[in-house]
Amino acid sequence: MTASEASADPDLARVSWNLDDLLTDGGHTADSPADPPAAIDALLDEASRRAEAFAASHTGTVADLDGPGLVAAMRELGEIRDRATRAVTFANLSFSVDTADPARGALKQRVEERRTAIDTTLVFFQLEWGALDDKKAEDLLGAEGLDFARHYLRTLRRRRPHMLSEPEERILSEKAVSGRAAWVRLFEEQTSAIRVDLDDTAGTVSLETALSRLQSPDRDVRSRAAERVSAALEPGLRTRAYAFNMLLADKATDDRLRSYPHWLASRNVANEAPDDSVRALIEAVRGRYELPRRWYRLKARRLGLERLADYDRMAAVTQDQETVPWREARDLVTETYTDFSPELGSIVTRFHDERWIDGPVRPGKRGGAFCSYATPSVHPYLFLNYTHQRRDVLTLAHELGHGVHASLGAGQGIFHMATPLTLAETASVFGETLVFGRLLERAATPESRLSLLAASIEGSIMTVFRQVAMNRFEHLVHTHRREEGELSTGRFGELWADSQAEMFGDSVEVTDGYRTWWSYVPHFIGTPGYVYAYAYGQLLALAVYARYEQEGAAFVPRYLDLLRAGGSRGPEELGAIVGVDLADPGFWDRGLDLVERKLDAAEAAVHDAGGLTPGN
Repeated sequence: MTASEASADPDLARVSWNLDDLLTDGGHTADSPADPPAAIDALLDEASRRAEAFAASHTGTVADLDGPGLVAAMRELGEIRDRATRAVTFANLSFSVDTADPARGALKQRVEERRTAIDTTLVFFQLEWGALDDKKAEDLLGAEGLDFARHYLRTLRRRRPHMLSEPEERILSEKAVSGRAAWVRLFEEQTSAIRVDLDDTAGTVSLETALSRLQSPDRDVRSRAAERVSAALEPGLRTRAYAFNMLLADKATDDRLRSYPHWLASRNVANEAPDDSVRALIEAVRGRYELPRRWYRLKARRLGLERLADYDRMAAVTQDQETVPWREARDLVTETYTDFSPELGSIVTRFHDERWIDGPVRPGKRGGAFCSYATPSVHPYLFLNYTHQRRDVLTLAHELGHGVHASLGAGQGIFHMATPLTLAETASVFGETLVFGRLLERAATPESRLSLLAASIEGSIMTVFRQVAMNRFEHLVHTHRREEGELSTGRFGELWADSQAEMFGDSVEVTDGYRTWWSYVPHFIGTPGYVYAYAYGQLLALAVYARYEQEGAAFVPRYLDLLRAGGSRGPEELGAIVGVDLADPGFWDRGLDLVERKLDAAEAAVHDAGGLTPGN
């Protein structure tokens, strides 16, 4: 299949999700709601009514609850959260596939406003729970039947030093809709609307499609694509920079009011990751920046270049430019998961058969890929922008890893379905690694094998080293915004270039055009501090996969136990299920040793494929 034929893949064209499950009776009926906005209002009406009744019954009385009373209260809060989450998930997912549609944008905004009102009504509960003395709280946490919420309640109490008074919390909650959430939406709409004029037969394409050109073996194609992407980022750059500035300032205010000592502290608390552990991870990765530099130097020699430019980093190292039709990708990933575990394979099959995936690139669709966990009463949803590259097959495997994790974790209930972000990448990277192995087995030539190994090492570089470099960018912009005030577009560009150049060293040239490429990264905007969790999760997943390589099939039941545990325990307890010691000071370095092993394999593959090639 050629690239032009891939763009007209009829199987992919039909891969659109059915969101009706979110609006029907707990997702368990096939009946489609005739009027989605009315069904959303019905969910929110019920959630609002129950929230108001809960507040009327429990405000000022949390300290008087006994064990059974706390269990009953948490069950009711779970039901309220389920109704609101189903409505919010529908609105967000509907918006994500067409951010240019005013009706979808208006629905998203209306739902967010109503959900915020519900959250504001219930804010008293976590404040009163946090105010209990330790002995009373511990007695209540021992209540029979509280397993579905026990860890969640413990985690809430760890946030006590950062909670404000109820009036203050209510104000912050209500103002977030027209504050932080509004700036995030503006940024999403701006980036989703970016179109890149490639000035060739392809014409004007999405940012996602243009970026895929950076994988071309032809340097002229890569250079031109990078130039046109940079040009496409310019028109809305000041607006995106202003939105980012406002979000940086908003977070600085929140952190000051809540007495967080530094910009990353709130994320670490949410991730249940001690500051020292996070610092150790970041410094361990920064201390091994020579690994990506080593690869980039080898790649330059392979491509016949003196030094890579930033737009060469993802270049194909062979002429092997296999494209993968959607049906082939679907079957390969499903078979791989099934061979590892029939239980996981059956879940993956349901994603395809029951329309839980949205796959094609479309105008107005936001970029990237993600898995939305939704709620335990429904099922997860996968969002892709599939462009028929082999990397897209790995992305499908990655997101389905999230999907099976969410599906198995759903048994823990709505409070414990999801893990902290630090463990959120475990199943996704594990699944991606399984599928990578299958692709490698299929590689018929040394060139094809090299192409895959290059993709693997570059995936690790992207997930571990580049994410830490992006963490450094976030550190710089949050710190300088607090010290210097509003940052200009040029200042953002300087800080972006500085953080990237630290990783690249002398192995990659940072071009002037690349200085604006921070401006389409959604994580900086929607989830500040998120990116280090990718490195955490990648190194953890590699360690888990190493256990699987050692133990074989005997490991599978423990791995499934890990997924079923969801977020019902802390990261260290979850790691212990599969024999991983996250408290070990040498853990990160051993994970980085595994990345170095990948690099050794890629270097050997360069030799097997004929060593260095002429420049292109």
